[in-house]
Amino acid sequence: MGENQIKEIIHAAACSVFFIDESQRVTLSDIGSVAEIEKWAALEKSEIIKMQLVSQFRCNGSDGYLAWLDQALEIRETANYNLDGIDYDIRICDTPEEMEAIVLEKNCARNRARILAGYCWNWPKATRNNTNFHDIEIGDYSISWNLNGGDAFAISEESVHEAGCIHTSQGLEFDYTGVIIGDDMRFENGKVITDYTKRAKTDNSLKGIKTLAKKDKEKANQVADEIIKNTYRTLMTRGMKGCYVYCTDNALAQYFKKLLKQK
Repeated sequence: MGENQIKEIIHAAACSVFFIDESQRVTLSDIGSVAEIEKWAALEKSEIIKMQLVSQFRCNGSDGYLAWLDQALEIRETANYNLDGIDYDIRICDTPEEMEAIVLEKNCARNRARILAGYCWNWPKATRNNTNFHDIEIGDYSISWNLNGGDAFAISEESVHEAGCIHTSQGLEFDYTGVIIGDDMRFENGKVITDYTKRAKTDNSLKGIKTLAKKDKEKANQVADEIIKNTYRTLMTRGMKGCYVYCTDNALAQYFKKLLKQK
């Protein structure tokens, strides 16, 4: 595509339909926002008709879980402080081994469970086709990123022994997911905070953030915070029936446990 996909679509089409979920903006280069569409529509003198999809099928059709997650990650205030009465299995695991064991058990039935992780571990080009090279290391636990390309991640029976990143898993759905939250998100001074400096050097989703920080540090931190939280929101909503989470930051794990009333 050329200069701006939104501009070109509106200019070329008699009628354009955009499905927008701004909570799934996970890279600095993502431009699909309502404001961006409105800007180009106005320049093209196009009529704008807004509609809202009021229900969804993700996460057992549970709008309550999504609202709880937005509250928990401090993405937006929803007043959904607990999951009472919500038909969705979410648990915080004390170790990555515990999380992996649950995923492997859930995968036995239909090959529909996968492990996902925040992009806090490098993915070297030289080892992207070597599943025996474990990119992610947490204590004695280790696992490789999904093989280069990742096209078969959702269907290959061997993929349950690999970890998918946001770029592999966005747009996919499984029955169950295990999610590793890395050092780019932690709980500190009573708040969920993010740290883009903990992202892997091979991650391009925040490419340009350091340049932006030199011009406007506050804006850079705000944009990075939005993208990192959106990333984990997306990862934690890939499972239709359940999500099992391990946090590298123990304070974040305890925060989630308190919200879930999990001992």
